[in-house]
Amino acid sequence: MSVPAAIPFPLLTRFEDIADERAYQPVPDGWVVGTADVVDSTAAIAAGRYKAVNMAGAAVIAAMSNALGGARFPFAFGGDGAAFAVPPEAEAAARSALAQTAAFVAEEFALELRVGLVPVAAIRAAGFDIRVAQFAASPDLTYAMFSGGGLAWAEEQLKLGGFALSPAPAGSRPDLSGLTCRFEPAPSRRGIVLSIIARRMPGAGRPEFAALVRDILRLIEASPDSARPIPDEAPPLRWPPSGLELEARTRRQPGSSLRLETVRTLARTALSTLVFRLGLPLGRFRPQRYLDQLVANTDYRKYDDGLRMTIDCAPDLAEAIERRLATAEAEGGVAYGLHRQDAALMTCITPSIHRSDHVHFVDGAGGGYAAAALRLKGG
Repeated sequence: MSVPAAIPFPLLTRFEDIADERAYQPVPDGWVVGTADVVDSTAAIAAGRYKAVNMAGAAVIAAMSNALGGARFPFAFGGDGAAFAVPPEAEAAARSALAQTAAFVAEEFALELRVGLVPVAAIRAAGFDIRVAQFAASPDLTYAMFSGGGLAWAEEQLKLGGFALSPAPAGSRPDLSGLTCRFEPAPSRRGIVLSIIARRMPGAGRPEFAALVRDILRLIEASPDSARPIPDEAPPLRWPPSGLELEARTRRQPGSSLRLETVRTLARTALSTLVFRLGLPLGRFRPQRYLDQLVANTDYRKYDDGLRMTIDCAPDLAEAIERRLATAEAEGGVAYGLHRQDAALMTCITPSIHRSDHVHFVDGAGGGYAAAALRLKGG
């Protein structure tokens, strides 16, 4: 397969511009949208398996990235799932990566990952669109932002059974190189880790929703007690990491010993923990530089047919945000969900320790976006 050429979607440097529909560019005709979500993630979360749920969602992005040889493509991480868009020449790779990841998640994580592939033409035929802009989270990394309602429509169709793909045969494995979960949950320093989802309902006014997004961001920026949920010094590390077995499972080949792969992962994580704790350079690798990039590269705020944020804030700010969202709901046209917890969770994709564009997905550690989605008002 030839690697698809990157599409120069518009670049946003101010997060407050993400609700401006004029900032987005339509995805070209002929593209396809991949979607995935963990079935009954609520039960898995209740059983304390949210790290596994997050890993399943992130595995979709890792598998697709590796299938494309590291080529850039727009994607969104949703906590208990993920979505992406790719050009026609990558459709076969997307189909294979999704099917293999579903098989892997079932066999290694004992979770059902529902996957599907939706033509952009079908999205537009249904009266929706899919448009993309890039937000510069840091000087080293951009994340795709989605608008037009098409992503949400595709995800809903998947849940209804449309455009579904069957898992690959037992024993199939995607390439999950770079997918890790070595950091521990980051406890709130201000009182609450708040997961926020706010969506404009079909037919509602775009200017009004953009004003709501700006109001929420102003509330957050005006408070001295709010920040990204990952501390400047990066999340805690411990050895052995709590995600040890999950990482071992991403590397284990079918039929091979999980115990042996766990021992190997123990050795790898022992070395990385020592390097980070002591700040020891390893060849060209500088641990402090990596940690600084890690904090800057987190995706704690995003837009995928609606606002999603995970913030560390004081209780009074959480209440102010909920009041503003409740007012918007009462006025009509807005669906929202919030979830409060005491820590944030991070899942990482680091294709190479020598690259500065490593990806770090942030979610609440006690249910996060999946729990907030259950509580969407008016949806």
